[in-house]
Amino acid sequence: MTSVEVRPPTVQPTPALSSQRYRIIWRWHFYAGLFVAPVLLILAITGSIYLFKEPFEEWHYADVRTLAAPVTTAKPLSEQIAAARQARPGAAVMSVIPPTAPDRTTRVILQGADTGPFAQGVSVYVDPATARVVGQIDDGTTFMRVIRTIHGELMAGTIGDRVVEIAACWALILIATGTYLWWSGRRTHKRAKRSGRGRLRRLHTLTGVGAGAAVVFLVLTGLPWSGVWGDGLQRIQDSTGSTTPSADSFPNTSTLSGDLSTNPDAKVPWSAERLPVPQSEGHAAHETAGGVLQPGALPIERALAAARPVLRDCAPAECDIKVLLPKDAKGVYTVVTDNRRDPAAAQTLHVDQYSGRVLVSYGWAEYGIMAKAVEQGIALHEGRRYGTVNLLVMLAACLSLITLVVTGAWMWWKRRPRGRAGAPARATNRRSAYGVIAVMAVLGLLFPLAGVTMAAVLLLDWLVLRRIPAVARVIG
Repeated sequence: MTSVEVRPPTVQPTPALSSQRYRIIWRWHFYAGLFVAPVLLILAITGSIYLFKEPFEEWHYADVRTLAAPVTTAKPLSEQIAAARQARPGAAVMSVIPPTAPDRTTRVILQGADTGPFAQGVSVYVDPATARVVGQIDDGTTFMRVIRTIHGELMAGTIGDRVVEIAACWALILIATGTYLWWSGRRTHKRAKRSGRGRLRRLHTLTGVGAGAAVVFLVLTGLPWSGVWGDGLQRIQDSTGSTTPSADSFPNTSTLSGDLSTNPDAKVPWSAERLPVPQSEGHAAHETAGGVLQPGALPIERALAAARPVLRDCAPAECDIKVLLPKDAKGVYTVVTDNRRDPAAAQTLHVDQYSGRVLVSYGWAEYGIMAKAVEQGIALHEGRRYGTVNLLVMLAACLSLITLVVTGAWMWWKRRPRGRAGAPARATNRRSAYGVIAVMAVLGLLFPLAGVTMAAVLLLDWLVLRRIPAVARVIG
């Protein structure tokens, strides 16, 4: 009798849970990088250029900002403003930046042709000794202004701002998923480092590991300027009462400090943008608007002299004093001390335009913990907090982001099959997918626009990509 050995049916092994999770995260990393890489590249390039705004403009506009000889006796600021207005008849005076050194001109910022909410104005530079106009510059058309507009909104207004915010939030997801991929596959990747794509992957990985924290810092410190996340952060600051004075201090006003000026060279600090502006107490009967002084109002030099006893130390070598003129009969003089390095030295004052009384003064002592963290982060983000060292570190972070984008796109281009996107395959284990989606949902709650786009991608994948065979073959 011959015995027949019956073998059990062969069961296909189920991929390990860790392998499934790796595949899911790789797929998210791939698509996130593919979609936001162009925007991140633009942000990194424009950001690295804007770091040099101050030295560039000092060099480029030296002919109107610097005098041949120091001034010993200066004309009153009101006379210098009058000279600037004669150069541009009918233009309202928005703000004045007095000279910080004897060989510097006075900068008078007038309303330009553009009167929109983001109008920058025209800067008229005046010789303090003679009240003679040295030159004029349209602040809305300067090279650095164009760079700033591209960096902040892609020159597309509100829509561009939202696109930039989405890309910035997804950059955080890219760093998080990339870190996981590196940690999970660091042994496997060592064997492929001699090939062309292996060297690219190694450069991509080392750059991400070495500069990932700096890139995250750049993104987080840049988000306060964004429309949705930044506005939400300011509202949280308002609701917690972390910065004084509150709106209850001036119940009759609806003007916020951030509404006084949109020129980045003459505006209040970020932490003061949502603080209320008090009203001058004794306003004239006949009102004229647009930065024109009212009958009976103090000239600017007297308002500034009234504010000086309240101003903290503001060394001219490191600090600019900026005066925003009243916009109407109930408006106030707003005096801002802007320390180029230390935001803790900044101060904002509102001065009654008729009596010269300082109505309110606030600065570092009045800021809450959140406001202080944001102000320090902004100074570091712009590369000015610790001088050249800070600038070089932020420049290195921008260059690292450029490297990550270029090497990531290059790797994809080398590995993609002809006619297909070459995306990592979908995972088949739902347990792994649910876990990753839960983590992504938490990130979506912290960064709302990222959450909205994540939900849109999931719906697109579920409703469209999987159900159209031709698209599924291309996308993967």
